[in-house]
Amino acid sequence: MKEERDEQLWQQAKARAGFKTHLSLYLVIMAILWAIWAFIGGTDTHPWPIYPTVGWGIGIVANYLSVYKFVNTAEREYRKLKGQ
Repeated sequence: MKEERDEQLWQQAKARAGFKTHLSLYLVIMAILWAIWAFIGGTDTHPWPIYPTVGWGIGIVANYLSVYKFVNTAEREYRKLKGQ
């Protein structure tokens, strides 16, 4: 017998899984960029990987906040509007 899914929990689970994939890709790609920088001159050159690290890092933080922190805020607003 197939179990019925709670649609809200299912969407939250998908969002969290998506964040974990996003974070994993970020870590792998940043490691590759920093390794390239190290192998082509490293400390003798400008640390150019800092730009994608910081830029994409801001996106990672925003994604984390939207998936893990602001979920309850949306739920509260929904309940408030539903109560009107």
